Amino acid sequence: MKVGVVLNPIAGGGKLKRHWPEAAASLRRHFGAFDLRETQASGDAERLAIDLAAGGFELVIAAGGDGTASEVADGLLQASAETGRSTELGLLPCGTGIDFACGLNLPKGIDATLKQIADAHPRKIDAGRICYIDDHGKLASRHFINIASLGLSGATDRAVNADKRKGRVSAKALFFWRTVVEFVRYRFQDVRITVDDGEPVEARMALVAVANGRFFGGGMMIAPDAELSDGQFDIVILRAAGKLGLIRDIRLLYGGRHRNHPAITILRGRKVLVEPLGDAEKNGALVDIDGESPGRIPATFEILPGALTLRC
Repeated sequence: MKVGVVLNPIAGGGKLKRHWPEAAASLRRHFGAFDLRETQASGDAERLAIDLAAGGFELVIAAGGDGTASEVADGLLQASAETGRSTELGLLPCGTGIDFACGLNLPKGIDATLKQIADAHPRKIDAGRICYIDDHGKLASRHFINIASLGLSGATDRAVNADKRKGRVSAKALFFWRTVVEFVRYRFQDVRITVDDGEPVEARMALVAVANGRFFGGGMMIAPDAELSDGQFDIVILRAAGKLGLIRDIRLLYGGRHRNHPAITILRGRKVLVEPLGDAEKNGALVDIDGESPGRIPATFEILPGALTLRC
């Protein structure tokens, strides 16, 4: 098997890079020769994944956090659309956020993870595609594999990614603290949500999560019933309510115990349109795409059933 690795050298505060001799030895033990590419800036992982797929690599391992995994998946999906060939995705998780990997129940340790990838049978999973307005006011689109959302999560992403403690404290602690701080500052926004061809739902919301996977935000099980290969999104709407009560109830998200919370609505569907109501500037909620926040609504989310081949 022709194997490529896309490494984010600063993921997890550079932890994986510091242990790279161990990781490289493990890769050679389980896969033989491999081709290593390192990212230097945001967007590099997508470009490198496209290059590897175009070069005939059969497996590309994303070594980093959720952002790296998402960019690599986006690149592989773009390459597949152009060539018609499917390149498998493997994950060696290390980063501030590893929520997608958390939902896969990967083993702990570099060697155990790589051995599982080597021994695994590839399987088809769904992916998502989001179209949104980027920070320059232009229409943009990209794929996602875990969760794309809007509202509080977008503001939290930006705060986490700008926090100087990123990589030095646990992801769970950092995401929880920044979520609480951003929630105190957050002004609820009015949006219209249309799922498939159903009646639009208007809501003053704190968060709307369009979920393929179950976890986000450093371990929050926002979509406890989501499945990676059921051909549908789980759409979780957190409506405006008393902030003190909601801050107290954030803990319910970590165990997926929020299904019956009075401020929560959960829908299912294949296509989701979220638009600002009234003043578009005031209600143009920030989006979150697998842990990154590159723009705002209006946004359209579409499921791509079985689009990605995952090896884990």
